[in-house]
Amino acid sequence: MTSSLPERAEEILEVVHAIPPGRVLTFGDVGARVGDRGPRFVGNVLRRFGSGAPWWRVLRADGSTPPHLAEEALRRWRAEGTPLRRLARAATDVRVDLGAARWDAGAWTAPWEEQR
Repeated sequence: MTSSLPERAEEILEVVHAIPPGRVLTFGDVGARVGDRGPRFVGNVLRRFGSGAPWWRVLRADGSTPPHLAEEALRRWRAEGTPLRRLARAATDVRVDLGAARWDAGAWTAPWEEQR
């Protein structure tokens, strides 16, 4: 990554890159995994620096993605076999089944934890 990222942004992107295909975390989950960043900070990092990250694997707490990303996210969720709980005609009405798809990141060792 690059040193021009805000503090903790690189760690957020590392968590997002670690989420396996077909699994998800919420914006809040990612922020908590880093330790002290809230969902909005995570969203801002992804918006500004995450174009190469699997952004569709990071969701709102209700299992949805921002509406302007919904169609592309749905295409990617289906391609990865991500469990969906609410299928509807409009992509903006589709939700991921968080109970089935949420990744247990507790077993994952973050690169910054290895250095400590």
